[in-house]
Amino acid sequence: MSQKLIFIYNADSGLVNSLLDGAHKILSPATYECSLCKLTHGALSEKKRWTKFTEQLKAEGKSLQFLHKDEFRKVYRSKFGHKFTFPILLVEGVSGLEVLVNTAELDTLDSTEQLIALVERRS
Repeated sequence: MSQKLIFIYNADSGLVNSLLDGAHKILSPATYECSLCKLTHGALSEKKRWTKFTEQLKAEGKSLQFLHKDEFRKVYRSKFGHKFTFPILLVEGVSGLEVLVNTAELDTLDSTEQLIALVERRS
């Protein structure tokens, strides 16, 4: 079984939530609670540098999964009993889920480039 990188946003899924999140990022960016969202997305779409990086990872054969926290809880609830804070980056391998980058680390990053460098070093 190969490893899968799982990116979990501190936001819920759905169009209404996406619109509210986009508005929050524009109107009150200092209080927006998803550092992973800030690093990978602008107010309306995914950042081009992030898209290019994830496409590169896929081309290298890496398996990627992007989930909102409500989706993660549904998919992994019965499989793993872990309690995580969000956002978080996990690796799923033969031994289960392991933290690749935790919430506190994500909160310290200032740019997409810093996130990319961290993911490259650890994955």
